[in-house]
Amino acid sequence: MMLLIFAGLLAAFLLGWLGRETLAIGFLIATLAFAAGLFLWEVYSPTYGFAMPWISVDRAASALVGEG
Repeated sequence: MMLLIFAGLLAAFLLGWLGRETLAIGFLIATLAFAAGLFLWEVYSPTYGFAMPWISVDRAASALVGEG
């Protein structure tokens, strides 16, 4: 999935470099929207959502203290 996001950003940069600013801005907005959607889908995933290391700080801190 991230490959599609990077490909969209590359396409936006190339289109901007070739002088097609309107199309490049469209690709950039679409890519950013897709990246935000992918992030939200991963956070709310029933398999590993909300168990990501940068979100589960309380569990890691309580394990260090010896609680839980």
